[in-house]
Amino acid sequence: MPETQNLTREEARERASFLSTTDYEVRLDLTGSPTTFRTESTIRFTSSEARPTFVDLLAPAVHEIELNGELLDDPASRFDGARVSLPALREGDNVVRILADGAYMNTGEGLHRFVDPVDDEVYLYTQFEVSDARRMFACFEQPDLKATFAFTITAPAHWRVISNSPTPEPTAIGDGVATWEFEPTERISTYLTALIAGDYRGGEGSVTLRDGREVPMGVYCRASLVEHLDPDNVIDVTAQGIAFYEDAFDCAFPFPKYDQVFVPEYNMGAMENPGAITYVEKYVFRSEVSDAIRERRDLTILHELAHMWFGDLVTMRWWDDLWLNESFAEYASTLCMAEATRWKDAWTTFAGSEKAWAYNQDQLPSTHPIVADMVDLDAVETNFDGITYAKGASVLRQLVAYVGEDAFFEGLRAYFRKHAWSNTELTDLLVELEATSGRDLAPWSALWLERAGVTTLCPVIERDADGAVTAFAIAQTAPAEHPVLRPHRLRVGGYSLQDDGRLVQTEGYEIDVDGERTEVPQAIGGRADLWLVNDGDLAYAKIRLDDASLAIAMEHLRDIDDPLARTLIWGAAWDMVRDGELASRRFHELVLANITGEHQSSVIRTLLGQLGAVTGRFAAPADRDARTAATADALWELARGAEAGSDAQLQFVEAFALHACTAEHAATLSGLLDGSVTLPGRRIDTDLRWSLVISLASLGGIDAEGIDAVLADDDTASGRQRALTARAALPTPEAKQEAWEKTVGSDTLANESVTAVVQGFWRVHDEALVAPYVEPYFAMLDDVWASRSSEIANRLIQGYFPSDAPTPRIVAAADQWLVDHIDAPLGLRRPIIEGRDSAARALRVQEADRA
Repeated sequence: MPETQNLTREEARERASFLSTTDYEVRLDLTGSPTTFRTESTIRFTSSEARPTFVDLLAPAVHEIELNGELLDDPASRFDGARVSLPALREGDNVVRILADGAYMNTGEGLHRFVDPVDDEVYLYTQFEVSDARRMFACFEQPDLKATFAFTITAPAHWRVISNSPTPEPTAIGDGVATWEFEPTERISTYLTALIAGDYRGGEGSVTLRDGREVPMGVYCRASLVEHLDPDNVIDVTAQGIAFYEDAFDCAFPFPKYDQVFVPEYNMGAMENPGAITYVEKYVFRSEVSDAIRERRDLTILHELAHMWFGDLVTMRWWDDLWLNESFAEYASTLCMAEATRWKDAWTTFAGSEKAWAYNQDQLPSTHPIVADMVDLDAVETNFDGITYAKGASVLRQLVAYVGEDAFFEGLRAYFRKHAWSNTELTDLLVELEATSGRDLAPWSALWLERAGVTTLCPVIERDADGAVTAFAIAQTAPAEHPVLRPHRLRVGGYSLQDDGRLVQTEGYEIDVDGERTEVPQAIGGRADLWLVNDGDLAYAKIRLDDASLAIAMEHLRDIDDPLARTLIWGAAWDMVRDGELASRRFHELVLANITGEHQSSVIRTLLGQLGAVTGRFAAPADRDARTAATADALWELARGAEAGSDAQLQFVEAFALHACTAEHAATLSGLLDGSVTLPGRRIDTDLRWSLVISLASLGGIDAEGIDAVLADDDTASGRQRALTARAALPTPEAKQEAWEKTVGSDTLANESVTAVVQGFWRVHDEALVAPYVEPYFAMLDDVWASRSSEIANRLIQGYFPSDAPTPRIVAAADQWLVDHIDAPLGLRRPIIEGRDSAARALRVQEADRA
């Protein structure tokens, strides 16, 4: 693609300095070719200067360009593949009309086209963030040029057509074709516009707002999945969220309707298109799933809903403040989950998953300040990460503690009143929070938002012979790469063993930690068997346990009543493993000894993922095979011992399948598939069957013909993707080569199919099968980056980095590649930098495990 595809911040600022947009009329004809569609965009805007400019468009061809009523000669010469050049505008009002051919995508970017193998129905949806509205219609693709958008869509008459505005009655125009003419939207940014079209089906309802308005709602998915859709539950969660947010923000829900659509081959969890939310289709549950997945779906629903205020009603001026959109939605949705839904332990989930994500990301060489320097669109693409989402949300929670919850929300309310339907920067929010709290937030912003890195808090405790504390301090350290110590408002908790075996909190102090050492005089004389820094999880910092507390945790973690306290201790132990301070074998023992004491599904899910790491890439290589077999044995016993049909039983049997590695395990998998082995209350439904088949394939217990037989019973989009994974998992050099050729050697697979193949490629028990691909991996990077869309390139580059079996050879190869590609784009270098760092960390953890 041309260099002009990468819009810079300076170019956007320059264009916005003289140009403002009023409205768009966009006409699309979706009845022609399966590869392209006709798109016509009419833009009304004003210019304060008589000067040339450009319109953004990614399209195969431009046919007409009309500026202020005059057709411009030779339109092709004005189009470079990414921009349409306009001659000098006139001062005041201008109108440009651009007629072009747009291209359907199969990468989850722009206007994605999918054909359902069940019924051959075509389904379309858009995904425009960061800058892919220009793939569907010509536009000024930057968030601060808001406008209204009126879409006119010509499509097959039996389709449902959804956009940001309420869906109008279609007008039939013959031959099974109809036209939908949507009313103009509110003033929104280009990346927030949306189109979803096809035989989407589902259910409808409505929610009554606090001002008495009735907001219609639809919940839809593909026709072949609709039997699995639960629209009533989706609408109920949405209603809980709207009531909570309207009260918290003192601001009415800002849009006239709210449709939520689950779409195929989706790259993200969801997207906050106002009035037309799109979700990844895995949230339509065609098989039983754990409560961890259901909780994640509800959190995603509330996350996107929060964006209706923070992001859609008030929008960032440029992508430097992307973090604020996403961090706020993360914080607000978790708060809403905890206070307005059945998920009362949402902050425990946040601590165990979101914060862990942030800590991991913040220790990579690619970490960056929360307020990142988004110099261009390429930089934005690389920063949808744990800093932008999870660290930002963690820091917002600390900010709420710092200014006070009442002052925080009163500042938000003033912010929404002042800036509705406009664009803002971080300073606009801080001004309101300073006014309501009376605090100067510049020093806070400098330390928390403008500097990268995570600090570590460690208790330094002295006790007398009877166990009473004689000295207590908290030491704070920072990594050499980011030597910034920060202030923390937190709670120190002391937990004591009771006669009944429980470990309960008996001491607690709220303190301010600042600098290298903070004394805790309140703890002098206190008695506790385990001391927990950051009890309640307000601070953003890694924590450590002193030796005595760690010993108690190893024996009695399951005996703590408070699930958040347990999760913080799990997190501290996990960080110690990652930092080489606790042998991974000890964490392995800790999980297997205590996981049955966990009853929150999301915590079990996190622990099983960490168990996989200490069984695999974090295990000393000499111990890995034996530890994997022992892990699978233990998980199978846990599944057999779990309550019949329970959430834990489902997670344990799925984890067993993932770790199965012996002939005996293969026999158990085969037995579960043919019914000769059973678990009480557990039906082997469609998705669980595929999990068993993929594991059996990796062990050579089923061949390609057997996989085809399973697919014949589930010839759906999901079934085909799982079959791709199973075939790529077969333990033969031929299967690995075929997987490589399907993805790297060819560019025909859609986004989700690419990932399905990559996942199967790495399902190996003999690392010799994938060892030959180290050199080909580094050799293919330049070509993949240059020839594939951003989404597909990232799936291949990140997915095939050989991090599951780290070796010094891999680290050295990455180092050499980075030296040879010092001037490569950051988007290409970053996955290699991160992969190399993760491999090097794994080697350090393995060494600690040996020791």
